Amino acid sequence: MMAASMTTAALQQLPLWSDAATDAGWRVRRSRRARRLGARVFRDGSVEIVVPLGASARQVAGFVDRHRAWIERHRQRAPRVDLRFPPPGIELPALGERWQCEPGPESGARRGYVRAIGGIGGGVLQLQRGAGEAALRSALREWLCERARQALEPQLAQLAADFGLQYRRVQIRRQRTRWGSCSALGTISLNCCLLFHRPAVVRYLLVHELAHRTHMNHSARFWGLVAHYEPDWRACDRELVSGWDRVPGWVL
Repeated sequence: MMAASMTTAALQQLPLWSDAATDAGWRVRRSRRARRLGARVFRDGSVEIVVPLGASARQVAGFVDRHRAWIERHRQRAPRVDLRFPPPGIELPALGERWQCEPGPESGARRGYVRAIGGIGGGVLQLQRGAGEAALRSALREWLCERARQALEPQLAQLAADFGLQYRRVQIRRQRTRWGSCSALGTISLNCCLLFHRPAVVRYLLVHELAHRTHMNHSARFWGLVAHYEPDWRACDRELVSGWDRVPGWVL
């Protein structure tokens, strides 16, 4: 029997698919934050198996066997979007913005850079000419996080003031499994990927996290408070849960 705690290399050698299926597009990610095994199917049809620390090979293989039908069904439904990088453009529905990506001036800097030229409704993103793909990906992600900070922090503050709720601070992150969270100390974390959702869905998520400042659970009282501020929360929640396919591959 294999040891319970495994290295990433060992996990990647697990038989996650049948002999009849291709192994292309499958990957395994060990996560310190994960509390249970999980599977995600991305817009390009690729599959990620999220494995918590301490999971055994038998547990991972059993999980994949039990959920293989679900995974394959969602792989077939995946839109198989164009994953060329850099993207020709970026659309942020939460802000009503469209940004066209163009090569910018060459620079001797090793880090890639993104220069935004525009205003209301979007504009042009100049990407450093000659920079490596990894550097440009990092720069685009930093730009997205900063754009999310500029847009979401004021919106959260205004909602908190309107509802008479308080929080300690807000942080913008680029997460793979959570759209937002609220700690017991009052720190609200928001995923920069929220910018790929409709404004109504983003507002619901902000209301959701603010409601946790009164109820640090998902009790009936919590949902009652959410419904008080956002009557259409159920539809927004369904859209949010199924919304990872709206996030471009380069972000994650």
